[in-house]
Amino acid sequence: MSQTSDKQTEIAAEQAHVDVVYKRVEEMRTEAQDMRRRGDQLAHGARNEAIFEQAAMLFERDVMVRHATQILRSLDAEHEGLVFGRLDTTEEDDTGTGPETETMYVGRLGIRDVNFDNLVTDWRAPAAAPFYQATAEQPMNVVRRRVIRSTGQSVVDIDDDLLAPEKRPASMAVVGEGALMASLTRARGDRMRDIVATIQKEQDEAIRAPWQGVTEITGGPGTGKTAVALHRVAYLLYRDRRRMGGSGVLVIGPSPAFTSYISRVLPSMGEDTVELRSLGELLDGAQAAGVDPPEVTRIKGSLRMRRVLKRALREPPRDAPTELRVTYRGEVVKLDEHELAKVRRSLQSTGRPPNQSRVDAAEALLEALWRKADSYKAGFERDELITELGERIEFHRFVVVWWPILTEWEALRMLSDRARLAQVAGRALSPAEVELLAASWADRSAGPTVADIALLDELRVLLGPLPKRHRRRARALAGNQEPQGWSDGRRRADHYDEYSHIVVDESQDLSPMQWRMVGRRGKYASWTVVGDPVQSSWPDPAEAEAARLGAMGVRTTRRQFQLRTNFRNSAEIFALAAQVVHDVATADQLPEAVRTTGVKPSVRVIAPAELAESLRTAARQLLDEMDGTVGVITPAGRLTEAREVLADLTEDARLNIVDGLEAKGLEYDAVVLVEPTEVVAESTTGPRTLYVALTRATQRLTVLTSDPAWPRLS
Repeated sequence: MSQTSDKQTEIAAEQAHVDVVYKRVEEMRTEAQDMRRRGDQLAHGARNEAIFEQAAMLFERDVMVRHATQILRSLDAEHEGLVFGRLDTTEEDDTGTGPETETMYVGRLGIRDVNFDNLVTDWRAPAAAPFYQATAEQPMNVVRRRVIRSTGQSVVDIDDDLLAPEKRPASMAVVGEGALMASLTRARGDRMRDIVATIQKEQDEAIRAPWQGVTEITGGPGTGKTAVALHRVAYLLYRDRRRMGGSGVLVIGPSPAFTSYISRVLPSMGEDTVELRSLGELLDGAQAAGVDPPEVTRIKGSLRMRRVLKRALREPPRDAPTELRVTYRGEVVKLDEHELAKVRRSLQSTGRPPNQSRVDAAEALLEALWRKADSYKAGFERDELITELGERIEFHRFVVVWWPILTEWEALRMLSDRARLAQVAGRALSPAEVELLAASWADRSAGPTVADIALLDELRVLLGPLPKRHRRRARALAGNQEPQGWSDGRRRADHYDEYSHIVVDESQDLSPMQWRMVGRRGKYASWTVVGDPVQSSWPDPAEAEAARLGAMGVRTTRRQFQLRTNFRNSAEIFALAAQVVHDVATADQLPEAVRTTGVKPSVRVIAPAELAESLRTAARQLLDEMDGTVGVITPAGRLTEAREVLADLTEDARLNIVDGLEAKGLEYDAVVLVEPTEVVAESTTGPRTLYVALTRATQRLTVLTSDPAWPRLS
């Protein structure tokens, strides 16, 4: 029998099993719908029962409906094929008469038939671990491992690994050419795919690591760090849903583009209760996508800003009155600027947050007025004076202006005054840095940038909670952003800090101030921290590392996994990227690209005047020649220009235009990289951002440069 006919026979056999699975899924869906319907009927019947019976019936209804809804959510999750793997294992039987072969199918969900016999084993179950961990050196009793690829409910391809040839029965067919390599050459879409069918052994070890403490996953471009972290979340929820799901899991990414890109991975595995947020979305009530210039981002992210903010809150507001004058029973009682400052300092020495201290401020001012009046020897009664002055509307108006309730955004905007910022900064900021910061906040119509969000969160803590009557004003100033909740309808409190697990992706880019912000959300959490030091865009790694350790607190358990295989880039593309960082990266920090295409990157030297036309030509060519996505990566300063040049091509949804920082974490089948020398020049970390840009392409890379020296890198 030919290899082709063998394969078709095997595909037909797998299709028969897949058909049985999907038939059972439909039965389970009908059962869950019936369960939810019965729950609704219980609620209707409870209306006519006594109070205790009614409560019991409603509780039963809630449990029944919730359970049914969870089942339906899992069954309806988006995916390319519910069954993706098969293991044929062999062990000596109890009689000693020879090996006994067993078959187990692996998939996204565990499915049993009506007799509770196993049709599909959930990929996260311990029994499924050999599908990812078995090797020819350690086969774990696996004779044949098969990857099943489906479109919808139809099996379209299979691929086998023979791990124990000596145990292979004569009737066992082996077909295919390598499931992982086949998946790597498939066209990309605009969302990350899950990798449940092709997880490799080193990735599986990180995915199945225990939840406690801190799990660090490092690796170069294309090693699957992000996918591993997301699959780890799905695994932890499966293994310990009560602990993980109850308090919630938070996944933090660098940008909205990144969180959109990964947004379908967890739902495709039946997990849709995990929060995904970018760094610009971590603060409830505010949202930012804009990015400051690198030199401004560097200042805002430094821990020096914490000192600046604390000093700023100790200063009187710009319009604060410098004198308090009242008339009491014919006597003028006055507190001058020096005396008011003394009252302010005494209030600040208590350490109580300003937004919770207005009543204290009023009481302190009244006490100071009494002392001043008492010094006149006029015989006033203390309690009478304080009561009468405290009821006067003009006194309350003074307190409101002298000790205002501030939102974080109002407090930060006060620092757009250069003189005020220079005064509170002292030696923490240079004059040039003061100028840059003040200018960044000068536009009263502009919202916060991503770097501002960490400063606003710091101010939130320093200021203290807003009184309820002031929260509506805060929402209006921040654009009416409501706090997010879990997708099952529950709403959590603002600034929720009780997550059970936090994932931080692209962690090497977080500033020290961002680490402080993230740390507040993870006070009680275990952590998965994902990153690559070589791709770092933060210029002071030592400061960031100290802040990172502070954010995660004292965790007794720390484990590290380094992923060393680059599955994304062709070897030809990665060879060029590796040369860019050869001065800033050690050999062990660079992964090994295991796939070759025979197509080298195309480096085109062009005149500056030819850039627009060359860009259009290159982008159109790749769109015509590639089935998947095409990314255009430019210096930040050229992003608007590139979008204008390619406006007519953006009707093709496969085209995405980003700058070097926005490209982080994304991948495309083909990339056009514009002006690499400028990408390096505008970055505070030199060639690292260029390294990121060069490693986004899986198949084809075209570089357009007006710098004739740049090709000598290759």
